[in-house]
Amino acid sequence: MRHIDEIVADFELLDDWEDRYRYLIELGRELPAMPEADQNDRTKVPGCVSQVWLTSRRDDAAPPRVFFAGQSDAHIVKGLVAIALSLYSGRPANEILDLDADAVFARLGLQDHLTPQRSNGLRSMVRRIRADAESALQPA
Repeated sequence: MRHIDEIVADFELLDDWEDRYRYLIELGRELPAMPEADQNDRTKVPGCVSQVWLTSRRDDAAPPRVFFAGQSDAHIVKGLVAIALSLYSGRPANEILDLDADAVFARLGLQDHLTPQRSNGLRSMVRRIRADAESALQPA
């Protein structure tokens, strides 16, 4: 999976939004496969028009780091999942909660070029990721 800084740099090189959409689709194709057993109602992200599934696991570090996996049934949305995972996965839970995802998405120009439904879905993914990070910080 690409690092978020690489994705931001690549977006800045692409002037045309058609090229950026193609890049989003490419990012989605690079997502690691998610087992079908993990694509269920429990992992489905509510609020997304397309189907999106997210799973998380934490490690025993102090503070715990949270690792995410995701999948979608729509090409562009898979790219958005890839961006969210690049931004959040593997970070300490407290850093996840401190991240300003909107600032990163603004640098990518996503708010101006996504349909309202896709923007809502992206916000739903971020809410789920943040909730999982909050849960990771709770005593076991």
